Order: sequence, then C-alpha cells, then structure tokens
Amino acid sequence: MRLIQNKVLSLVGLATKAGKTVSGEFMTEKEVKSGRAALVIVADDASDNTKKKFRDMCEFYKVPIYFYVDKDTLGHAMGKEFRASLAILDKGFAKGIQKHLETKDNTIA
Repeated sequence: MRLIQNKVLSLVGLATKAGKTVSGEFMTEKEVKSGRAALVIVADDASDNTKKKFRDMCEFYKVPIYFYVDKDTLGHAMGKEFRASLAILDKGFAKGIQKHLETKDNTIA
C-alpha cells in the first residue's frame, strides 16, 4: 500500500513539474468544465460539500475522479501548501496515475 501511494504521488509530482496539473478548487473546476482535465483527485479529508461538488461535476463532464490521501500529502506531492483538489491535464499521466489508484481499489467514479 505504501509503495502504490508513493507511485501515485510521484506521478502527481512529475505531472506538476511538467506543467500538466492545476490545483485548488477554482482552477480544478475551470479545467473540468473546459474539457481539459483528464483526471481529478480530491483529498479524502476535503469537506463533504467539496467532495459532492466535484463528484457531481466530474460525473456530468465524464471525468474520472478519485478521493485520495489528505490535503497535506496532496499539496506536498505538488511542492505546494495543502491542496484539496487537483486536475491532471495530460492523458498519459492520468492513465498512469489511474492504474496505480485502481490497484489500490480506490475508485469512486
């Protein structure tokens, strides 16, 4: 479990370095609605309102969504302060991250 988590977080970090992620509620929502988001990750400890908002939005726009780790860990993986939500904008990165998330059987979408 620890190894898979590190894989996911290191892929998030790589995607961030490559400029293929956005984070924060506003930017994540903007990218989902514009059709550029290939995958959304919301922190497990985000508020119920935030989780519902993104779950409904991603379902409507047909974007895979996962609830994963906590805000601090997500933010740290991106080299930022805590983050409740992020969108992966690259299909390749999204596919790789999804593969690792699904081996942990953490899917909501």
